[in-house]
Amino acid sequence: MDGDDNIETALPPRSSAPQVWDASVAESRFYWYDLLVNDPLEPDFRAPIGRYQRRMQFALDATMEKQLLFFVVSRPRLRFDIKKGTSWGFFGLKLTVPLLAGTDNRKESLTIELEVPFEATFKKPIVTLHDKYITLNWGALTECYSAHDLLQKFPNDLKYESTVEYVGITRDPQSRLAKGRLPSVNRIVEENDGARDTFLLVKRMDVKVETATQDPLGEATTRSHVEVMEGALIRYFEGEKPAHHGTIESNNRRNRVEQLVETYQLQSLTVDLGFKEADSFHDLKSANVSVSRRHLVEFTFSPGGEIHANRLPEDARPLVSLEE
Repeated sequence: MDGDDNIETALPPRSSAPQVWDASVAESRFYWYDLLVNDPLEPDFRAPIGRYQRRMQFALDATMEKQLLFFVVSRPRLRFDIKKGTSWGFFGLKLTVPLLAGTDNRKESLTIELEVPFEATFKKPIVTLHDKYITLNWGALTECYSAHDLLQKFPNDLKYESTVEYVGITRDPQSRLAKGRLPSVNRIVEENDGARDTFLLVKRMDVKVETATQDPLGEATTRSHVEVMEGALIRYFEGEKPAHHGTIESNNRRNRVEQLVETYQLQSLTVDLGFKEADSFHDLKSANVSVSRRHLVEFTFSPGGEIHANRLPEDARPLVSLEE
């Protein structure tokens, strides 16, 4: 990164009392990353697919200005079966959409019940299938969804696990991630290409601090919170020797986390990645941890920047709700 992001942030005076951090999800959003880096862009932003792509690009660009966590996640390949086409039920607006799942193009189907948009001038939409997109033309407006969008938007029994392959921080004035120019992430996309679909899961976390004294000089910034969480979650999901983070980068991160732990006298960090509204997309696992929709983990620290993860029982505390 350029400019001030290359300069190590000056640390405040040492906290006057030990601290305990507790992090929960405030916002969570999946982006199908392949649509930005592997798909030909629809040149006409007035077309439904073009508008869809640009909305996603603008939303992801905005995260590059913030200190947010992102996870590179892979899921089983999913496409629409354009040869078979959709079919309507006898009553209402029940639409059955044919899908091809996995590398073997296993035939699946998804029946969704549509609601007529307020602006619609058609009682039933004109449906057009592409391999990755479906458009619903209601006359006065056209809705566009990706194949994976339908699994998140409409109730269904198709459940596929999401595999976490990389953890990082969105903040980047050069927007390399949003522009598909981050080499470590690109390698993962290339490895998944054709076999699995690649997503970015972006989360804004709310961190509560417990300490015996409220010392304004000892309050951690959002950047400090996120840097410690990044180091902890890399250790948790990617293991002691993360495959997609270089040695120099890993050493710098270890030193930085050690400094932050010392500065804030950080005794423990608890991260809860779950929330009440989470769907099956949030059934996360990795090569190092088994699947969970929650991942409630307590991290402790030892000299040398070592991070220790202790997975807590799923019912150890109530789930937060993002709608409250």
